[in-house]
Amino acid sequence: MAGVLNGFAVIVALVALGWILARTLVLGTDAHLVLNRLVFYVATPALLFDSLARTTLDQVFTGVFVVSAVSAIIVAVLYVAIARLWLKRPAADLVVGALSAGYVNSANLGIPIALYVLGDLGFVMPLLLFQVVVLQPVAIAVLERAARAEGSDGGGDGGALGALLQSVRTPIVLAALAGVVVAALPWTPPETLLEPVHLVGQISVPGALLVFGMSLYGVKVLEAGASPRREIFLASALKLVAHPVLAYAIGAGLMGMQGHELLTVVVAAALPTAQNVLVVATRYGHGTLLARDSAVLTTLGSLPVLLLVSALLA
Repeated sequence: MAGVLNGFAVIVALVALGWILARTLVLGTDAHLVLNRLVFYVATPALLFDSLARTTLDQVFTGVFVVSAVSAIIVAVLYVAIARLWLKRPAADLVVGALSAGYVNSANLGIPIALYVLGDLGFVMPLLLFQVVVLQPVAIAVLERAARAEGSDGGGDGGALGALLQSVRTPIVLAALAGVVVAALPWTPPETLLEPVHLVGQISVPGALLVFGMSLYGVKVLEAGASPRREIFLASALKLVAHPVLAYAIGAGLMGMQGHELLTVVVAAALPTAQNVLVVATRYGHGTLLARDSAVLTTLGSLPVLLLVSALLA
């Protein structure tokens, strides 16, 4: 338990430092954007490739992947059922809400927590692939259909296929896929090749936490008369409460998980809504405030939830 608390202490300290940097403008007005690009385009892809290239496929696709995938799907379906019956929302808004409830921030916050709290990146890679290869394509297909029914051009050139290809071509996904390929080969790259990648990858975790802290400064959520508050609270409650509870029930009750493995799946489920949801919502012009405010609320609420989960299961 002491190790878990120390890990969270490091995370909170770096997030707080990021907030202070944003408030004081020590790094300038564009620091958030520059650092975010460094983390997204360079450091995190390097970290994922380095970690995966040193492992094997049987260490990547485990029961953790199964629990994470099943729990995310169930939570998304729950949101759709409740919001459709209670709030009578259209299909496109339901999709954004479902993603807000089940699509977790496996990169920017998941990687630091995986390293500092859990001690490995075991759940990040399969979770990332599941979300990009399964959840996001399904959501884009529904949004594309809704856009065409409304008479708009959907996501722009290429439609759903273009949007899917663009999501797969992101540096993080490409690096992860390359790492999986190397992991599948009966060959490990020599240390002289991996060491520069390893050094660059070390920027990812502290950089992501600083960016996270910077992004919290000056954010306004739940604006009166603008934000769909009922949808936001529903998605946030499912994300922070129902999702980890489901992961625990599936992991412990159906998969027989215990100890660190069970802690891993519950922590993965308790991660906040990913920023990718806002990207998709903005692209199709549906649920942008829902996606934005859900991401902010679940991000703020995730650390106490993760602390509670760790206290109960560590």
